[in-house]
Amino acid sequence: MPDIAETPSRSARSQADTVIHVENVSKFFQTPSQENLGALLNIDLEIRHGEFVTIVGPSGCGKSTLLKLIAGFSPVSGGRILFQGDEVRGLNTRVGYVPQESKLFPWLTVEENVGFGLSPKKYSRADRERQVSYFIKLAGLSGFEKYYPAQLSGGMGKRASIIRALAYEPAVILMDEPFGPLDAQTRMVLQDELLKIWEQKRQTIVFVTHDLVEAVALADRVVVMTHRPGKIKDVININMARPRNIFEIHRQDGFDDAYGRLWNIFRHELNIGRPSEQDS
Repeated sequence: MPDIAETPSRSARSQADTVIHVENVSKFFQTPSQENLGALLNIDLEIRHGEFVTIVGPSGCGKSTLLKLIAGFSPVSGGRILFQGDEVRGLNTRVGYVPQESKLFPWLTVEENVGFGLSPKKYSRADRERQVSYFIKLAGLSGFEKYYPAQLSGGMGKRASIIRALAYEPAVILMDEPFGPLDAQTRMVLQDELLKIWEQKRQTIVFVTHDLVEAVALADRVVVMTHRPGKIKDVININMARPRNIFEIHRQDGFDDAYGRLWNIFRHELNIGRPSEQDS
């Protein structure tokens, strides 16, 4: 019979697996009239190692703000954020961040952009070249190593931007609507490639999107936020098997149920604050 003292509790295992812990976090911005504008209010969220978590909510609800607080781009107004047990008090260099725009350095080639974050203290020149080559191949960009960003299509630029964040293998990748400006076909291709990369590397991904289908198709859990000041309205577990076929995601068992639950929550939130017919 095992010694109970040596058997970790479920809560202890959960804490050990938690890579990001957002504790009662609020964020306020000062307006030109010196008033405090609430962006986030009393956010509590735990994200576990290896999870793919998507965040949805009405426009302006603070989704991107939450990502920036985790990245340490801006300080919290209240509460705290723990990353791997350490409080985030400044720029969090242990996360990769993919913004809405590609943000590749225009004067660097694809391979130079991808290798930019690889510290010479950690990687020898040969290791650096192998790492860059591996991720370029993984993203389907072989043959474009010497191309500059201006020579790439929008989808290719997005791939390069994503693998630049992945290449130095941070514990967490934060992605702020990275596929937003792309056409539907390119979005699906990149969603599929992102999932394939994630299946191999299993880095934790926190992904902000306004697309409910994308949120369900990619995620283990979907976080639903309210209108500003953003609060967490619900967290939905996505019970769909992996690997997933992005191109036929509507046919996958569990999709209709997950999407239906998400839409019912989101639809209610969209209706809050809208004038009724009697008011119009």
